[in-house]
Amino acid sequence: MSTKLVFLYDTTLRDGTQGEGFQLSGLDKLRIAKRLDEFGVDYIEGGWPGSNPKDIEFFREAKNLKLDHAKLAAFGSTRRADTPVDEDPQVRLLLEAETPVVTIFGKSWELQVTEVLRTTVEENQAMIRDTVAHLVKHGREVIYDAEHFFDGYKDSASHALATLQAAADGGASCLVLCDTNGGTLPDEISDICCAVKKFLPNQSIGIHTHNDCELAVANAIAAVRSGANQVQGTINGYGERTGNCNLTSVIPILQLKMDIPVVPQLEQLQDLSYFVDDVSNNPHFARAAFIGRTAFAHKGGMHVNAVQKLARSYEHIVPSSVGNSQNILVSELSGQSNILVKAAELGIQLEKGSPEASAILRRVKELENDGYSYEAAGGSLELLIHRELGSYVKTFDITEYHTSFRQYRDGHPPVCEATVKLAVNGTHELTVAEGHGVINSLDLALRKALLPFYPEISGVSLVDYKVRILDGHAATAAKTRVLIVSTDGKSSWGTVGVSDNIIEASWLALVDGIDLFLQRGGHRPSK
Repeated sequence: MSTKLVFLYDTTLRDGTQGEGFQLSGLDKLRIAKRLDEFGVDYIEGGWPGSNPKDIEFFREAKNLKLDHAKLAAFGSTRRADTPVDEDPQVRLLLEAETPVVTIFGKSWELQVTEVLRTTVEENQAMIRDTVAHLVKHGREVIYDAEHFFDGYKDSASHALATLQAAADGGASCLVLCDTNGGTLPDEISDICCAVKKFLPNQSIGIHTHNDCELAVANAIAAVRSGANQVQGTINGYGERTGNCNLTSVIPILQLKMDIPVVPQLEQLQDLSYFVDDVSNNPHFARAAFIGRTAFAHKGGMHVNAVQKLARSYEHIVPSSVGNSQNILVSELSGQSNILVKAAELGIQLEKGSPEASAILRRVKELENDGYSYEAAGGSLELLIHRELGSYVKTFDITEYHTSFRQYRDGHPPVCEATVKLAVNGTHELTVAEGHGVINSLDLALRKALLPFYPEISGVSLVDYKVRILDGHAATAAKTRVLIVSTDGKSSWGTVGVSDNIIEASWLALVDGIDLFLQRGGHRPSK
């Protein structure tokens, strides 16, 4: 018998895929399952065998999946009403999946029994008991998900508890109380969980919450405090409607706040979160608790000054404990502490109150007032610091650039063209390039002009391009801020440009992006 206090049950591969915009191939599901196992999750719910081609593929391949820690679970429902369990095709598919664990759901709410299943209360309980017992007889560990349990309990406590008794009589290892509609409050969760533990004192219970009231994590914690020893959820909270209980929040709360060990390497949490986002082709949620990019970001000057002296004065945990890091932002709200931290990251030691630190801060505030933002444009900030300190080494001089867009009446595709004239160490270069749009043309022409001097830039690519209108009331004359993210395959950096001309704003950000790469690498012209 395990002495673990709380077990983690991940349903990202099943319940998570019911969320809008979250899609996984069979191979994706196998990759995520392997990472979840390496992270230390106890149960991994793979999907519903036979329900769709992806799940058929997954369970076929999963038979060869070597998991070191986690148990793989197939998901399904109780037998159909008035159907012998050994004749139910869906139950047969659950066994054919050959997983060590099978999770089935049944109806806890009398309304669902009579109005949705259109059967009797007695038959519903028999469906639960028969299906659990049949699966247990075939050597499976059975977890019973009591669907709509909290709504059902509030409607008729005796009926809801009787369905749990049926599952327990069948031999279920854990009875999971589901807040299927996501509308239950933490105090209700706590009271009802305590009532269940009193009714079935020797039975393991779990909790499955949804986030419709933004309470899925709080409700899961309330259940644990009231005796639940299994928590179901998804990585990053993916799931139907507003999502499921977010395991990337529950896990550190259990382990760091409640001193309940659940995973061996909590510092891998952010990597796991980002991995699931990347595999599912979803953007990372910057403001996610614990693992988001801004979770330990400090912007106000007084706050930055404080965390530099004592990090826990404004940080509730050590960021590295979940794989995250402190992030000092520079903006118009900055004090000199922000500038000193950023300079130190660049290997530049500035003294607080020095003329150099004051000059950099003053310049940042001036440019922020003009619409610049350096929070996500650390590359442009780095160049600004070097320019203000006089340590900037010019890598090229832009003489001129222009763009054109030509649309023909005969149906010929439009032509976007850019010309760039620049000089490197007195040697002039003039190039022309066509591209898919004006900005792409400029990017191609700039690279084409610089390649003879700096062949290294062939390894630099643009991975993100964002446009923000700063003063919409000015309509088409509005000032525009463009943020560009570039990468060389090893690291990435953001650069920014601002102008009332979107082409110029884009050009400024493009030039900074290439310039920073050359500055950081200490590249010198080859011709």
